[in-house]
Amino acid sequence: MNEIIVELTEISPKDFFGAQNINIDLLKKYFPKLKIVARGNKIKAYGDEEMLEEFDKRLDMLVTHFGKYNKLDEHTIERILSSDSRRDYEENSPSGEILVHGVSGRLIKAQTANQQKLVDLMRKNDMVFAIGPAGTGKTYTGVALAVKALKEKQVRRIILTRPAVEAGENLGFLPGDLKEKLDPYMQPLYDALRDMIPAEKLANYIENGIIQIAPMAFMRGRTLDNAFVILDEAQNTTHAQMKMFLTRMGKNAKFMITGDPGQIDLPRRVISGLKEAILVLKDVPGIGILYLDDKDVIRHRLVKEIISAYKEIEHNNT
Repeated sequence: MNEIIVELTEISPKDFFGAQNINIDLLKKYFPKLKIVARGNKIKAYGDEEMLEEFDKRLDMLVTHFGKYNKLDEHTIERILSSDSRRDYEENSPSGEILVHGVSGRLIKAQTANQQKLVDLMRKNDMVFAIGPAGTGKTYTGVALAVKALKEKQVRRIILTRPAVEAGENLGFLPGDLKEKLDPYMQPLYDALRDMIPAEKLANYIENGIIQIAPMAFMRGRTLDNAFVILDEAQNTTHAQMKMFLTRMGKNAKFMITGDPGQIDLPRRVISGLKEAILVLKDVPGIGILYLDDKDVIRHRLVKEIISAYKEIEHNNT
């Protein structure tokens, strides 16, 4: 049986292996045909020669990443092990730029190359469309950019909105007044903000209107200036809603529109305002459009597999 031995000399084996060797366990899942043993500062692997060569390459990429960033998590390991090559992984790795120093010292930054492209695109354009499947960090990155702009006094307020379209559920049957009905639907926006702004300060911002979270219907008739505005779940807007929203843009405003054309909850035969807008506006100067994909998924590793599985079924049905 063939074997390779890798000795860790420049990094801490304990930190590299992870708590209770969790990182080594992930390696074993990706290389089930190899016998992998981690002991002391050495990693030994036994098995087929070709498989060992691939394992050696991937392990070297993991060691290089750890040496550079001094950390290794499940998402990073998954990206490294599933990338087509070292070059592919490096092209899909972020620059590491910190966007916001979040709650409890949490560093909020782009996690993938496309998320970093979204950051760069937002710098160059006043309006950006971020298109991609669930879990690719569209909304989270957008909220981080909005908080950054507010903290740096580039804007005076943040406005976050969603079309109140029922995703298979009837909002009318939920208990409470309009705010209580809609708050759960706006929850992803609240969750992102809570990661980035201390609770007391966030409550103060919301109370004073510095941060506004409201359904899209509340945008009608307004001129949104000196603001960073995010329209989330934009695939569920109609033609009229999207046109209304886009024409709310005022002076010194930044607009980010995020959505997943694969998760439209509109009635049949109703055209998605998002799909229409990216076709109509694709050549307009000052408007950026970025497509994220399953390589940008930063949720549980199964989310990427789920997206791929559904994509295959949808492709076969077309």
